Amino acid sequence: MDSITIGLSGLGILIALIAIRIPIAYAMIAVGGVGIAVLNGPAIVLSQLKDLAYGQFSTYDLTVVPLFVLMGAIASRTGLSADLFRAANAWLGWMRGGVAMSAIAACAGFGAVCGSSLATASTMGRVALPELRRYKYSPRLSTGTIAAGGVLGILIPPSVVLIIYAIIVEANVVTMFMAALIPGLIAVVFFIITIFIYVLIKPEAGPKGEAASRAEFISATLSVLPVGVVFAVVIGGIYLGFFNPTPAAAAGVVMVFLFGIFKGQVTWENTREALLETARTAGMIYLILLGAELLKIFMARGGVPQAMAEWMANSGLTPMTTVVVLLIALVLLGCIMDSLSMILLAIPFFWPVLVEMNGGDFATADSSPFGMDTEDLKIWFGILALIVVELGLITPPVGMNVFIISAQAKDVPMSDTFLGVMPFFAAEVVRVVVLIAFPALTLWLPRVLS
Repeated sequence: MDSITIGLSGLGILIALIAIRIPIAYAMIAVGGVGIAVLNGPAIVLSQLKDLAYGQFSTYDLTVVPLFVLMGAIASRTGLSADLFRAANAWLGWMRGGVAMSAIAACAGFGAVCGSSLATASTMGRVALPELRRYKYSPRLSTGTIAAGGVLGILIPPSVVLIIYAIIVEANVVTMFMAALIPGLIAVVFFIITIFIYVLIKPEAGPKGEAASRAEFISATLSVLPVGVVFAVVIGGIYLGFFNPTPAAAAGVVMVFLFGIFKGQVTWENTREALLETARTAGMIYLILLGAELLKIFMARGGVPQAMAEWMANSGLTPMTTVVVLLIALVLLGCIMDSLSMILLAIPFFWPVLVEMNGGDFATADSSPFGMDTEDLKIWFGILALIVVELGLITPPVGMNVFIISAQAKDVPMSDTFLGVMPFFAAEVVRVVVLIAFPALTLWLPRVLS
């Protein structure tokens, strides 16, 4: 077999291993290692492994990952999620469907100090589901809202997956954080509009909550000041150039920890749990990164990304059609793997295709078929890819957010939860269409702040 056939065969084997639930890191390492050995001999594999791990993990940008993970782990144990939901409910809970809207707003707020969709869904599920039950919201709307709201944690800065994407395509992490803010806020608005339309059609699904008294309203609003301070210091400091992401994340960890001590929520036990969770999550991410790098070397030696880029460039598809095809492919991949794995597996193949379609690394906005240079293309496509990756968290059969919420609401069939997220899935599709049609929504803030 020629090298491209070997590479494509390895890719097929990888997808098969993932489909039978082999952990993605082990599948990538196995396919990458065996593939390189088949193409170039076992000695090359050993030579690559000699310094591959050090070269991969000593990247300075990666130091921010465990810090943001730790910030989210501490935040989930210090009562910030309950304060966010209480404040959002004071503002929105009096409306029909308002408690569900409050859950969406609280998910967005928690995502701003967490950076993980799974942690956002899990934490907010424990806080918001009891209230949704108390007001007799339909099980389908209740579980669907929390599962969909959890995806906000992956896009609203800070986002671990966004950091990994930036490293893969050699984009600036700060610029990606800037670009994510407006699309993230659009998601919050679209989700709230979705709930409004849902309860307009089915009023019994989302009864009105209780209006907060003036004292309760003021108290609840003041209780979220810690989250506002953390977001202002961490994300505001990054946007304004006071910090780069790593010291900003470290400052965020310290502030969340101090707020937890002030509230009396920090104990030796939950601090230990937060550190262990951070170690497990960061270890998992780094092992996947190692596997992805080994797989990338195998595919590059097999010539698969180059062949794919050349085939797409000669396919006759317009550049915008190519983007749509790649995004649909990401949706399909989301049916069998998690968000981080999708980014690590797909972007090394997809990005060369877009560069080729855009005229190479020296494209200018005037000559580019996308109307933007390669740096802008990195930003725009990255946000689109991340939104589509979000959809994998709520689509069957591997909708991780749905599994998490189903574990907390055992009396609600998982099929009902999947049906409950479908209106939000439709809202996400609309958001993708809007961002494709108006790239300025993604690119405006980075250009202004830069």
